[in-house]
Amino acid sequence: MFEQYFDQALTDLHKEGRYRTFFNIERQNGRFPEAVWHRPNGGEQSITVWCSNDYLGMGQHSAVTTAMAKALDNLGAGSGGTRNISGTTSCHVALEAELADLHDKESALLFNSAYNANDATLSTLHKLVPDLVIFSDELNHASMIEGIRRNNGAKVVFKHNDLEDLRQKLEATPENTPKLIAFESLYSMDGDFAPIKAICDLAEEFGAMTYIDEVHAVGMYGPSGGGVTEQLQLAGRIDIINGTLAKAYGVQGGYIACSDKIADAIRSYAPGYIFTTSVSPVIAAGALASVSHLRQDSWLRDKLHRTSSKVRQRLVGLGLPITDHGSHIVPIHIGDPVKCKMISDMLLEDHSIYVQPINYPTVPRGTERLRLTPSPVHTQAQQDQLVESLDKLWSSCALNRQQVAG
Repeated sequence: MFEQYFDQALTDLHKEGRYRTFFNIERQNGRFPEAVWHRPNGGEQSITVWCSNDYLGMGQHSAVTTAMAKALDNLGAGSGGTRNISGTTSCHVALEAELADLHDKESALLFNSAYNANDATLSTLHKLVPDLVIFSDELNHASMIEGIRRNNGAKVVFKHNDLEDLRQKLEATPENTPKLIAFESLYSMDGDFAPIKAICDLAEEFGAMTYIDEVHAVGMYGPSGGGVTEQLQLAGRIDIINGTLAKAYGVQGGYIACSDKIADAIRSYAPGYIFTTSVSPVIAAGALASVSHLRQDSWLRDKLHRTSSKVRQRLVGLGLPITDHGSHIVPIHIGDPVKCKMISDMLLEDHSIYVQPINYPTVPRGTERLRLTPSPVHTQAQQDQLVESLDKLWSSCALNRQQVAG
């Protein structure tokens, strides 16, 4: 009886050309970004991954894998429960202290993912601060949107990075109303940066708290990897910083860094924190090793930016439709879900290059794209292969060669 609804929903996705296929990719320790694709009809194919969020290749770094192996031997696999019951270990405590210090905050709170951290924290703030209005950038991540709208809290959406629109909306809100501005430092689909200082200025002018998602910047920006806020020396003006351990740090988990009181309140009131088994101490140990390593060693971070800049400039030189904001993310705009999937499939099948198509609801309809993430572990030969393959495909498929406006 109910199967018809699921069948129709899936049929609609196929018709729109945005049905998502999960590829069986086997990463090989020490060889990333090389991987093995287990083809659906059997057989294996060696490929190069160009869309991983393991931005620095830390998922295979010896400092991380050694720490995790040691923790597994000493502590076992799981945490054993929620943080309150039995899921707090010395690994969790040490990691939170390291993250707080990274962002020059009093405290940090570890979650199972940055999605969970955003969702739980933002939804709980609505409960903790009566009549709170959250001002949210229209391109904020789904986890932020979900957290903001949970509990039916008041929200105001402002145009992406539009300071004048934000100012008008702040001015239209009663002066004594509690306010919070929620935004990202680096938006992952276009690779553009937020005007952080100007937003902090507005927050100060209107008495608003600030909440920033640094998920796509921690580990990769700032002298010690503290993100764009560290790079711009603005972390002290942000009330709550959200970050991830699953991208530049190559492991898993998310967190917030903030004052002692905010951390304690979220810890005490957020259902998404209270009732969730904590991350494995093995994961926490690996994350701690990764954060500590990248705080002391900027070599991978520096090489990441050199590699991404070089790849981006070469693709711009070919006239490919790229939005260039100067970040480490290189989006190639297609604008059609069917064509986007076709190019992705051709890259994989014919050139052994793995780049997943990005379509709605991750990005608005009509802005479908390939999202490249050059890394410090992509060799010169792999970069050459990518550029040459894209050039051939754009010519053979008669695709548009025109840079997209930022």
